[in-house]
Amino acid sequence: MDGTGKGLARDLPDFQLEKYVADHAYGARHHLSASDAQTLSIAELLEMAGPGAEAAFLSRGLGYTAIRGGAGLRAAIAATYTRQSPETVMAFAGAGEAIFAVLNVLLSPGDHAVAVTPNYQSHEALPWALGAVTGVPLDPAQGWALDLQAVADAVRPETRAIVINYPHNPTGTLLSEAALAELVALCRARGLYLVNDEVFHGLGPSAAPHVPAVADVYERGVSINVLSKAYGLPGLRIGWVATPDQGLLSELEAFKHYLSVCPAGPSEWLGEIALRQRDRILARNCGIIDENIALWSACFARHPTRFAGAVPVGGSIAYPKYLGPGTVEEFAQRLLHDHGIFVVPASTFPSQSSATPEGHFRIGFARRGLAEGLAALEAALAEMPTPA
Repeated sequence: MDGTGKGLARDLPDFQLEKYVADHAYGARHHLSASDAQTLSIAELLEMAGPGAEAAFLSRGLGYTAIRGGAGLRAAIAATYTRQSPETVMAFAGAGEAIFAVLNVLLSPGDHAVAVTPNYQSHEALPWALGAVTGVPLDPAQGWALDLQAVADAVRPETRAIVINYPHNPTGTLLSEAALAELVALCRARGLYLVNDEVFHGLGPSAAPHVPAVADVYERGVSINVLSKAYGLPGLRIGWVATPDQGLLSELEAFKHYLSVCPAGPSEWLGEIALRQRDRILARNCGIIDENIALWSACFARHPTRFAGAVPVGGSIAYPKYLGPGTVEEFAQRLLHDHGIFVVPASTFPSQSSATPEGHFRIGFARRGLAEGLAALEAALAEMPTPA
C-alpha cells in the first residue's frame, strides 16, 4: 500500500559543534567552553535524598520503564512549571532526542520553520532536511537582541513552527517577557507552534530573570529541557518535552517507539531526586557562575586588544569576540594543540539559512576549576604575538 505520511529528517550535515567536541574536548587539559554546570556524583545525589536512599537505589530492578517516563519522574518535571501536570510531560533520552522527535513530528515535506541563528545546529538542520527554514540572525551590534519584526516577516503561509533557544546558546542572552508575549501573539494569530529549547532555564547569574516556559503561556508552546545543563547531570540522559497539546504528545509517543522507547531506570530514579532538589542544585550552580564571571571579566580586562569580552545575561555561556591576530579558528587550534586548552570557535555554529558573525568563540561559566584554566590561558597568550 502506498502512502506519503510525514517526512523523516535524513541527509543531515555533520553536527559541527558535537563533532568538534567529540574530536577535541576529551583530550584537552582545560575545557573553557563547557556549557553544562558542575556535575554531581551518584553519592552526592543519594545524600541529598536522605536516609535510606542508597539502599532503595541499589534494590531497584533494571526492567523497562514507562515510555513517557514514570509517574514520579513526570510529576517532578511538571513541578518545575506553573501550569503543567504529569500528563503534559514526556521524557526522552536527553534534549537531543527530544529536539529530533519534536521537529520530525511537527514538520512534513513542504512545511517551513523559522529559526534563530546562531543556534544549536539541530534547530535549523532538521527543518532544512524536512522542508525549509528561514534563519533570523541575532546581531552582536544590537546586543544579540531578537528582532521580532524580522521573525514576523519570515513567516510564510506554509510556516508550521518558530524555533527559539532561550537562554540562548551560544550567546548567553535572554528573551524578555514582553518579547515572549509578542512571539506568542504572533504564533497564536498564525496557528504556529512555538518550540523553545530551554535547557539553560533557571541557570545564570544569581540576579538573572527567567521568562516563563513557553508551555506555560501558550497552548501550542513546546518546552524542551534536560538535566544536562542547569543541573550538571548529562550522564543521566534525562530530557523531556512539556506541552499542553495532547495531540502532539500522542504523536511524539508513537515516534518514540522508533527511538529510545523508554528512559533508563536508574537514570529516571536519580533524575527524580535531582528535580526535587532543584532549588539547592541551581543555587549552587548559579553561585559558581557568579564567581566565574568575575574571573572571566578580569581576564578580558587584562587583554582589551585581544578580546571583546562577554558574560552571560542568562544561562552558563557567553560568546566573546577574538580580535586577533589571525582568525578565531586558528586561535582555537593553537590553544588546543600547543597548550591543551579547549574552546569552540564560531565555525562550530554554522547556519544554512543566514550569515552568522565570525570571530566569536563560546566560553563556559558554570564549572569549578576555572582559575587553573585561565592561568593556562594567560600563559598561552604570553607566548602568542601581540595584537597590532
